[in-house]
Amino acid sequence: MTSDAPSASVGGTTGAAAGPVKDGPAASRGPRRGGLTGAYPRYLAGKLAGAAVSLFAVLVTSFFLFRLIPGDPVKFMTGGRQVSAEQLAVYRKQFGLDLPLWQQFTDYCGKALTGDLGTSYQFNAPVLDKITEALPNTLLLTGTAFVIYTVLGIVLGTRSAWRHGRLGDRVNTGLALTLYSLPSFWLGLLLIITLSVGIGPVPGLFPTGGMESGGEEGFAYVLDVAHHLVLPVLTLVAVEYGQTLLVTRSALLDEMGSDYLTTARAKGLRDDLVRRRHAVPNALLPTVTLIFINLGRTVAGVILVETVFSWPGLGGLFYQALSVPDLPLVQGLFFVFAAAVIVMNTLADLIYPLFDPRVGR
Repeated sequence: MTSDAPSASVGGTTGAAAGPVKDGPAASRGPRRGGLTGAYPRYLAGKLAGAAVSLFAVLVTSFFLFRLIPGDPVKFMTGGRQVSAEQLAVYRKQFGLDLPLWQQFTDYCGKALTGDLGTSYQFNAPVLDKITEALPNTLLLTGTAFVIYTVLGIVLGTRSAWRHGRLGDRVNTGLALTLYSLPSFWLGLLLIITLSVGIGPVPGLFPTGGMESGGEEGFAYVLDVAHHLVLPVLTLVAVEYGQTLLVTRSALLDEMGSDYLTTARAKGLRDDLVRRRHAVPNALLPTVTLIFINLGRTVAGVILVETVFSWPGLGGLFYQALSVPDLPLVQGLFFVFAAAVIVMNTLADLIYPLFDPRVGR
């Protein structure tokens, strides 16, 4: 036994020892470790190529889809005034609407690759400028809600799974399912009626919409924006936290029956340490993907919530452009919304092997 151990560890000192080592389990583990390093670049290239194809598909879809919307943007630009056919033709030529559809598409794709998303019919300004102007407002609203409902969902989901079947678990799960099934615009309107307008002797506590009252400066302005932020954030948190809670709870329940947790308890570790150090980190893998997906949606904002609360973000801008229809602005916003989700999904795919190396094989 003592002579076999050195020969197996050296691996190639003698021909007799080398043969069994190459055929044994230790040799089969070696190529897999090297295969992970060699396979990850292919995995990376495949994910990036898939993201590029998805972005191009979104570019194509954004161009053709919104041309099915009824309405003439040129007539909107005239403000409903009676104009001659010659004047309408001048407008169509100015915005390239007189060109064949295939030529409009190639021009749109060529400009989009350089970052030019066109000029808004409605505002007569570059689409990218309008998006840049509204983006901070959307990030403030949906970013605040994202942080709150992500933390809330993970914490409550972990507690529900660890106390599976108890009263707290049933209450948390039932409430999450109920709120997650509610339409966000309906919940927003309900909050406006109860907490903004007021019911009976209960006065309205929050503004009905908008981002600011106007006329405030300094710290008073910050408080004013925070006051307007409460109801839309509360709406988003109430609707969205349930998804994170349910995914975290389900993943942790799958982990709780694993042998390594039984071993950890047998070594004398408290349940609290077993949960925090062993179960939760492994159970968070599906939640990481969900977090990145929600992070991509944060850029898109929530169109209905921003519309209900008259929040001046990308969602409200999209609704405003869709009613015209302002084709360049609608196309640009749709592309930005979809691109944010695609980029975040791709980042999640690229980061996932850091948590589970088997993914990159």
